[in-house]
Amino acid sequence: MALSKIRSDSMTDAAIQSNRNLIINGDMQVWQRATAATAGVNNTVNTVDRWGWLLSNDGAVTSEQSTDTPTGTGYSFLAKCTTADTSIGASQYAVIYQNIEAQNLQTLQYGTSSAKTITLSFWVKSNKTGTYTVALYKAYNTGYIIPNEYTISSANTWEKKTITISPTAGSTSFITASGGALVNSNALGFQLAFNLAFGSDGNGTNATWSSNAAHYTTSNQVNWLDSTSNNFYLSQVQLEIGNTATPFENEDYGTTLRKCKRYYELLDTTVYPTNYSTVSLGNFYWTEQKRAEPTLSVDTNSGGFNLYPEQTSGGYIYKASANFNAILNMRGNSEL
Repeated sequence: MALSKIRSDSMTDAAIQSNRNLIINGDMQVWQRATAATAGVNNTVNTVDRWGWLLSNDGAVTSEQSTDTPTGTGYSFLAKCTTADTSIGASQYAVIYQNIEAQNLQTLQYGTSSAKTITLSFWVKSNKTGTYTVALYKAYNTGYIIPNEYTISSANTWEKKTITISPTAGSTSFITASGGALVNSNALGFQLAFNLAFGSDGNGTNATWSSNAAHYTTSNQVNWLDSTSNNFYLSQVQLEIGNTATPFENEDYGTTLRKCKRYYELLDTTVYPTNYSTVSLGNFYWTEQKRAEPTLSVDTNSGGFNLYPEQTSGGYIYKASANFNAILNMRGNSEL
């Protein structure tokens, strides 16, 4: 029987296309750093892979893994306010973000008259209702940003939000002109920012591209930091080409982990006892090529050692002290 006879009318090419989600780990599967409550640190990914904090305020936040999800399976990113800031200063903010490599965005054809419309969809839940904003910042070669409002209508209830972003949103031509182009490299292309609090310096116009890179938000943004009772859950974040949100792309864990390891990898290595004063313990290689030469950190449960880089391609040699017996955790960080 011809395929046209059995294919459901509800199935579209967009709905069945793989690798359509420009976000990595949008369903919060991979947590290489930590799963328990961890204090938020500015410009740092510290729990769930690829998702970090931008923070400048008088309050404090934590993030942690939660099994409370819109589907009842998997995980969500749970943010909690642990120290309140009831009066956000003009230049202050609290933001959950993910950065995207520019070379992964070339199909958008930004910087030309053929620039694509994209659609953001996500599930969100909070005890604090009201108007929130999510911003998309386009880096190279000229920075442009667009804030978009959405509303959490019902407290403590999962809600799906969909935002369509046209390259000419707000009757602008920034993205379709030459300044809208994205460099074809491993540099920052997009920053997707979920705003929890933002001072007046960040106020732009809803659903309108701006040449002011500070315009992350609008004047309607709630102050989520106003109470230590506040929480914020985020899951199933998808950013894709087109003006329609397709069903969330459920990627297998191994594929998502491999993508995450390009930016951060934890390599666990068991090292057995030795009676030499100094011994080479061999070469250890990353399982995935990093975005850039990684920043290294190593911890161990006993003994002493030195770490010598062998090559920028990712091979490293451990040299250990006498009677060394430990589990080494080598961390390579090449986040944007």
